[in-house]
Amino acid sequence: MRIVHPAALVPQPPRLALVTCAELPAGDDDDARLPGLLHGATWEVWDDPGVDWAAYDLVVLRSPWDYQRRRDAFVAWAEGVGDRLVNPPEVIRWNTDKRYLGDLVKAKLGVVPTAFVAKGEPFNPPPGEHVVKPTISAGSRDTARFSPGEERRSTALVQSIHASGRTAMVQPYVPSVDDRGETALLYFDGAFSHAIAKGPILEPGAEPTQDLYASEEIEAREPTAEERQVADRVVAWVAERFGGPLAYARVDLVEGAGGRTQLLELELTEPSLFFAHAAGADERFAAAVLRRTA
Repeated sequence: MRIVHPAALVPQPPRLALVTCAELPAGDDDDARLPGLLHGATWEVWDDPGVDWAAYDLVVLRSPWDYQRRRDAFVAWAEGVGDRLVNPPEVIRWNTDKRYLGDLVKAKLGVVPTAFVAKGEPFNPPPGEHVVKPTISAGSRDTARFSPGEERRSTALVQSIHASGRTAMVQPYVPSVDDRGETALLYFDGAFSHAIAKGPILEPGAEPTQDLYASEEIEAREPTAEERQVADRVVAWVAERFGGPLAYARVDLVEGAGGRTQLLELELTEPSLFFAHAAGADERFAAAVLRRTA
């Protein structure tokens, strides 16, 4: 008769990986409690060839913030991990190029006006204050704010973005950001968790940061009723597009002309989630992740 060891009868907790980059091998400080909340999840660098991703039941994207100049390799890696990746690869492919904003415009979700300038296309700097950034970017890298009279600087950044093989995008600078900042609303499994206020990042005349990410001033914020309404609509649209609510989503909003709430960006790949600014937020995130191991 075969003897079964008692340990073999005890359900084993799932093995989880938290994905980061080589510059942050132990992740961002804001995520410090996640390993303990996720059954001892381990930090892994996304492009480390020595990692056996198949050994993990779930692979959770957190801080792979160096992917922007190797986006194709990053998407190929995500697709190699497959349906164990959170959020899923099809979301990553769509969301890592900010041309996704065009889909949100078509859905009439109130996006800040955005123009895309591909390599080889003419660029005519807008007459007012504006922002130039790459469509593939993270942490406000290669992003700058330009005033009237700075057309040469603005054009030079577009050319630099094109030289890197990326498409440029141009948005009007939203004046309310200087006083009110941005509002980021965080959703886990489609449910609202918390919101933060993000102070202005782009200083007039400043050169684009080349750091891993630009420093930010963050504080907790209670979103307005209109901000909740806009963000709820965006999250519901995402759930419909991708066949159900995602484990996490961050909706970045600004106060546009006439006080109207507008979508600036939709972060579904590797956003900072600002756990430190809302009690229980990291526990809510962990619960959303663990539900995907059932």
